Amino acid sequence: MRTLCIYMNDQTTQATPSRADIERLVDGFYTAVRADALLGPVFERHLHGRWHTHLPRMVEFWCTVLLKTHSYRGDVYSAHMGIDGIAEAHVQRWLELWHEHTGAAFDADAAWRLQATAQGIARTLRIGWFGREAAGVRVLEHAQAHG
Repeated sequence: MRTLCIYMNDQTTQATPSRADIERLVDGFYTAVRADALLGPVFERHLHGRWHTHLPRMVEFWCTVLLKTHSYRGDVYSAHMGIDGIAEAHVQRWLELWHEHTGAAFDADAAWRLQATAQGIARTLRIGWFGREAAGVRVLEHAQAHG
């Protein structure tokens, strides 16, 4: 069984992140995704030449989740079902990076909301891609990351 730790920042930051904070998160996260040996090629194949439109949409999505802006319009499930070559390892790695970045960027409550939303999205996408939820993955809620 694999364990997916949810990383939390040990320092308290502002209670509600701003749009600028979410923009920095999305930018940093997708910079890491693009550089990642496993995820980079998949994302680049799908988004090549379209990063400039994808990243603002991701900012709107996560602002809708965290700030309740209702500014995102789209169908997350359908947008992802057309991506070929996805394996469980891709989903796991995406979640690991997301948890690292959100935990480092925000206080525990904000990070947890973003991470829980990502877990829910991953659960739904796994069913669409693989016909099942992940087997053998346990999520540790509110785990503290200590060196």
